Amino acid sequence: MKKFLILAIAGYFISGCEILQLAPEDPVKGAGAVTLKFVQMNDVYEIAPLNGGEYGGLARVAHIRDSIKEQFPNTYLFLAGDFLNPSLLGTVKVDGERTNGKQMVEVLNAMQIDLVTFGNHEFDLSEKDLQKRLNESNFTWTSANVRHVTEKGVMPFSTKWDYSNVPTSDYSTFNATDADGNKIKFGVFGVTLPSNPKEYVYYGDIYTNAKRAYDLAIQKSDFVVGLTHVSLDEDIEIAKHIRSLPLIMGGHEHYNMLEKEGRTIIAKADANAKSIYVHTIIYNLRTKYLYINSELMMVTDKIAPSAKVERVVNKWTELLDQKLKEVIEKPEEVIYHADRPLDGTDTANRSKQTNLGKLIARSMAYAYNDTVAGAIVNGGSIRIDDRLVGDITSTDIFRILPFGGSVLKVDLTGKLLKEVLDFGQSSTGEGAYLQRYNISKNEMGAWQMDNKTISDKKTYTVAISDFLLKGLDIPFLTPENEGVENIYTPEENETPGDIRKSIISYLSSIKN
Repeated sequence: MKKFLILAIAGYFISGCEILQLAPEDPVKGAGAVTLKFVQMNDVYEIAPLNGGEYGGLARVAHIRDSIKEQFPNTYLFLAGDFLNPSLLGTVKVDGERTNGKQMVEVLNAMQIDLVTFGNHEFDLSEKDLQKRLNESNFTWTSANVRHVTEKGVMPFSTKWDYSNVPTSDYSTFNATDADGNKIKFGVFGVTLPSNPKEYVYYGDIYTNAKRAYDLAIQKSDFVVGLTHVSLDEDIEIAKHIRSLPLIMGGHEHYNMLEKEGRTIIAKADANAKSIYVHTIIYNLRTKYLYINSELMMVTDKIAPSAKVERVVNKWTELLDQKLKEVIEKPEEVIYHADRPLDGTDTANRSKQTNLGKLIARSMAYAYNDTVAGAIVNGGSIRIDDRLVGDITSTDIFRILPFGGSVLKVDLTGKLLKEVLDFGQSSTGEGAYLQRYNISKNEMGAWQMDNKTISDKKTYTVAISDFLLKGLDIPFLTPENEGVENIYTPEENETPGDIRKSIISYLSSIKN
């Protein structure tokens, strides 16, 4: 059953629905109305189709946009943040440098995307690498609340081309003309949540700057929409601050939703272009009525790819295959079938024990033939930020842990082990939160190993990801700590020599 949601307030008709058919007598027809199509993506980390080609793929999105544009010339493609990181391709080195989103910029350039805003993961990159991606972009970036902290002060991020330096604007405006000569101008502003603090990034208040950008843009536009990368609750609050805002094309959440706050429609598609939103916007020049129909479209293997974009995608995926085969013989081999989704989302793995985190830690112990008492890995090392279900390939494991690293066999005192576990527990919401195997708390709140209370004076052998022992997430967990009694570092050709090989080995052993 199709759902219809129509609201008429202060000169707007806003519809958030799956499909909306306008009746012939509708006042939007024949009254100097301009039709626009907005194609929305958000949280896209992968350029190629996923799950064996079942869904996603930016070449398919390009084909959808191109097909719509053939019928409706005023068609625009928007991306609501999070696309430069994380991804397995982003870790591949070309000419000695990690790509760090270069592949995504090349694909978006080929797609001729119209506008993007910053997501929190854009700032995973170093200041230098982010500037490179900005400079390589042939498309426009916008943000009303994100600024660049430089030696000269706080200023907008900018794109540096050969003969010009173009700052990101608080908003962007677009002119549209239809076949009858009707003309309109619309504006789009962007904001980003301050969840990824970096020294080179300044975050202004979301709501104040959204309202400020809207007020500036509406002076030059017939209507203004938002392109945001904030939580749903924050999008709702933006809508409350700007009651006349008709549409928010949002990101950050990784599953599709269509919500309404007052007269504002808030739309978010599924991550990795599993789906996109197509917003049909009809603006009546005489009545100033704005009609919006938001339709969710799944991006599946039934959709043909754009040949131009697919060539760019293939260039990068072939490079990835080449790099993966240097590490593992059959990267596309199915090694496991997950009937229940494996939760690889950032939020979950940095705040609670997940089935994927447990599987990774279990695999670390298996890599040492279960001669270790337990295993710990930092939740922040899980970078896929997605849920995996169905057939799982070796490539998927590399996507989960793109930075790899070895699994160390460490003898440490119970006193230090408890301090490490306490630190991980106190780091809820951060990368230092620990995913564990065979380690838990009892009803009294005491840490246990194999259901026995950990003793300060005993020594425990634990599998630990090599990153953790560098003291980056847990400052006191280093080889120099007197509580670290012995460290076994595996050779590269051993199973624990690469944490991803450890997982592949374990999953292959229980393959159902």
